[in-house]
Amino acid sequence: MIIFDNINYKVYDDLKKEIKKGTKIAISAAYFSIYAYQKLKEELEKIDEFKFIYTSPTFTKENSSKDKREFYIPRISREKSLHGTEFEVRLRNEMTQKSIAKECADWIRRKAKFKSNITNGTMNNFIYLDNEIKCSYTPIQGFTLVDIGLEKGNNISNIVMKVENNESKVFLDSFNEIWKDKNKVEDVTEEIIESISIAYQENSPEFIYFFTLYNIFNEFLEDISEDNLPNELTGFKDTVIWNMLYNFQQDAVLAVINKLEKYNGCILADSVGLGKTFSALAVMKYYQERGRNILVLCPKKLYGNWNTYKNNYKNNPLVKDRFRYDVLFHTDLSREKGYSNGTNLEEINWGNYDLVVIDESHNFRNGGQISGDDEKENRYLKLMNKVMKQGVRTKVLMLSATPVNNRFNDLKNQLALAYEGNNKEFEKKLNLNKDIDAIFKKAQQVFNEWGDLEVEERTTKNLLSKLDYDFFELLDNVTIARSRNHIKKYYNTEKIGNFPERLKPISIREKLTDLKGAVNYKEIYQTLNNLTLAVYTPSNYILMSALSKYDFEDNRKKKNLTQQGRETGVKRLMQKNLLKRLESSVYSFEITITKVKSYIDFIIDKINNLDKNSLLNFEDFNNDDFDLDDQNTDFFIIGKKVKFDLKDMDYISWKRELEEDSENLALLISMIKDIEPKYDNKLQKLLKLIDEKIKNPINENNKKVIIFTAFADTAKYLYDNIADYILKKYGLNTAMVTGSIDGKTTIKGLKADLDKVLTLFSPISKGKDMNNEQEIDILIATDCISEGQNLQDCDYLINYDIHWNPVRIIQRFGRIDRIGSKNKVIQLVNYWPDINLDEYINLKARVESRMKISIMTSTGDDDLINQEEKGDLEYRRNQLKKLQEEVVDLEDINGGISIMDLGLNDFRLDLIAYLKDYKNPDKIPMGLHSVISKKDDLKPGVIFILKNLNKEINVNKQNYLHPFYMVYISNESEVLINHLAIKDLLDTLRFLCKNKKDIDKEAVKLFNKETKDGHKMNRYSELLSSTIKSIIEVKNENEIDAIISGKDFSFFAEQIDGLDDFELICFLVVEW
Repeated sequence: MIIFDNINYKVYDDLKKEIKKGTKIAISAAYFSIYAYQKLKEELEKIDEFKFIYTSPTFTKENSSKDKREFYIPRISREKSLHGTEFEVRLRNEMTQKSIAKECADWIRRKAKFKSNITNGTMNNFIYLDNEIKCSYTPIQGFTLVDIGLEKGNNISNIVMKVENNESKVFLDSFNEIWKDKNKVEDVTEEIIESISIAYQENSPEFIYFFTLYNIFNEFLEDISEDNLPNELTGFKDTVIWNMLYNFQQDAVLAVINKLEKYNGCILADSVGLGKTFSALAVMKYYQERGRNILVLCPKKLYGNWNTYKNNYKNNPLVKDRFRYDVLFHTDLSREKGYSNGTNLEEINWGNYDLVVIDESHNFRNGGQISGDDEKENRYLKLMNKVMKQGVRTKVLMLSATPVNNRFNDLKNQLALAYEGNNKEFEKKLNLNKDIDAIFKKAQQVFNEWGDLEVEERTTKNLLSKLDYDFFELLDNVTIARSRNHIKKYYNTEKIGNFPERLKPISIREKLTDLKGAVNYKEIYQTLNNLTLAVYTPSNYILMSALSKYDFEDNRKKKNLTQQGRETGVKRLMQKNLLKRLESSVYSFEITITKVKSYIDFIIDKINNLDKNSLLNFEDFNNDDFDLDDQNTDFFIIGKKVKFDLKDMDYISWKRELEEDSENLALLISMIKDIEPKYDNKLQKLLKLIDEKIKNPINENNKKVIIFTAFADTAKYLYDNIADYILKKYGLNTAMVTGSIDGKTTIKGLKADLDKVLTLFSPISKGKDMNNEQEIDILIATDCISEGQNLQDCDYLINYDIHWNPVRIIQRFGRIDRIGSKNKVIQLVNYWPDINLDEYINLKARVESRMKISIMTSTGDDDLINQEEKGDLEYRRNQLKKLQEEVVDLEDINGGISIMDLGLNDFRLDLIAYLKDYKNPDKIPMGLHSVISKKDDLKPGVIFILKNLNKEINVNKQNYLHPFYMVYISNESEVLINHLAIKDLLDTLRFLCKNKKDIDKEAVKLFNKETKDGHKMNRYSELLSSTIKSIIEVKNENEIDAIISGKDFSFFAEQIDGLDDFELICFLVVEW
């Protein structure tokens, strides 16, 4: 008997010596590895016969489902060891698996037979050589590199005995007896050959994409319970709404249901024009079929959208689905009584809704506030307390293209509705390491620091690399967001049709007028700059001795906003408002400055008649004097009207400033009073534009035009000067809709309510049969329709005034720039003031910074009115400049962050879909690859997908996918996308592979020629080493950054040693 310790004396060396020509081998063991074959390849070629019995059921037909998991997993491990055991990772990483597998399969066909034990009985493990001396080696776990002494494995000791001559014959007799017994073993040779052949057959790119997803998101599959997946037995996939959805919308619906079931809430933040309303309706239909009560909360202006789909109307395309839900307005939450849409608000059982859908949910982004003497809750708190916390457990689906507006708190406040303000329960569901408040606070800090970077450094990529793992985890779980670029790139859009092509925007700069000696924009701006607007800040003139009488401290309300702060905010808004109105139209500007002058003259008159009555009552503004963005500011809901006694004021100083303002306003009125419509260059240019569009449509026979303005006054002015002209000249109808004054239309006898007007303007997109009704071709509107409306029958949009917020411009354009549009091209026209862009930006900045300084110095308050506004001139200059040259997407211009960059949900959905096509993924060997020709501007190289085998790594959670690591490396070893840019990597893989079900023959041919059919993989093995080196380098750099920036950090040693720490899952070669 000879003893091998497999350190100094190895079984391998002895086998090389003993296996000679004509030898017959019999092995009884649990594992067989192609790498053990490779090491003894020359010797095994000489033998006459090779018989192998698997000592436990392996590669046999499965008698039952995988319910006995404790037996199934070891069996899978035995079967996968054919392609290398866990201790042969290093060899797999040499990437020669393909050529070895091919040779081994060929050898098995000629020389070997495999059988497997099919009983529950145990067997002895040994290798028997039938040669001159007849010897056996025992105990042997398997025919692997560990067992023959070439790898250490996890054995403390690995001693094998060699028995020779007659003493070893007992092993052979036992083996032969079992080999012949069909009740104990079955032949699995063909199954072995089939399994090995997987390693050398060519794979489609889509298969590699699937296999990547399967490995990375396998745990997600295990987490999916039937409860969290949509129950198809409800029949919701047979509904009209489901079958009207595009493929990307169906994906969103399934993901939303999954998130609502699992986390109770979800934000659907798909980009403008991607049909969030229809996606939401399909989700609602699913819950309706399950007998749930549903409430839709929407802005008043979108009531018609939601009402149409639930009523038995002729123009309801979903009438067969018989939708059943309540529709109320956001503002109804603040009302105690009265009726809304025929519903008595006093009688509503707010606590009995199972699902609340909030359209334009960003209106709830400011969170809970209490205001007024009666400590009135705002609509957010009402929703939280009345609907979410009371009664049945309520799920909440939020719809918004702009859930984040420079503050991550916006997102936190919306998400808080889902977990009813109970952070702890939510953190537990999400498996977070920190509390939600801390996660958002940290994210905001990172965002603010990023906002201070130089413009060229302020890239989304840069921001994503700085945000914490927990933040991604949180957003990934509760948000779904795709951009139009994402849809175009990663979805098959044949059925959808394309987005219309955006023509280059037309920029128009018209002088105010051509009248002789008339004023220009610049002169008016300079005069405006001289206004103090002291009429809005009476508190600043209260005498010190009288201050206590007014007790402004008592008038402080939520957010620490004092009366003086409120007044300063009003003043600032009015200063901006005058500029905005001047940019809008001469008419609108004149109306406003006349109003302001009348108000100032009224106060001056009061001061002049002090003896009669010294009490002053300050009236609040009419909200409608401001544009939609300014209407949302807090001073309209915070604070209260204050009565002043003029005798308590330094009214002499105040009067002096008021008189100066009155003179300047009189001067302004005189400057513009001669500019009648016929001399208004801007208006005349608009008429020419409409003429040109009607005579030469950009799409066949399409004469439709939308004209947007920020102000109802301007809309009325345009309607009064356009409607008759267009009707008489072309016989076409015009309509006007605003949020504040009644709509108008040239169609006689038509009640011009918002829904009717929009349906007649865009009947196809609104699903309406016209029945010989007259259509509307010219629509003049304010921003009351800039969100949530589908008006894609139209192909020509004019911004009569350029909005100060670039996001608003994009939202406006989103009305016609929509997926599935029948128009080939669409045109955006922007009116700009007649000064150059730099002057324009600086002018706006001067107004804003002057007001900011006055707020901070006069009241000691922070700027609480407009703290979200980015006073970053360079950034805004770039945004507006870009808008002059091209139509940009919301996610490109936000000046901040799009949550589209953060979620991985699409990939999980892809995986679920693939499981129907690709069976038994757990039996697929590691190390497979595919080859594809490069697309677009992607560089040739390799995308490696690796698994880290060292459990101690990633304590600091730098890599969201740990233990999986992906890297895209070029053929020159340049890292194109590093392992921390997860979304970027998965997007690239998806872009290259999705729907590529066939192999790329040309690319495969090139690769096989270069690698001599997988025998010469040196170059790719070197790229793999460079990849692992890059992971270590990026990791170290990030940890240094983390220490410097004060991120949460563990100082426990984390060491990646190199190649042996990683297992190659698969790789995609990107050829020329």
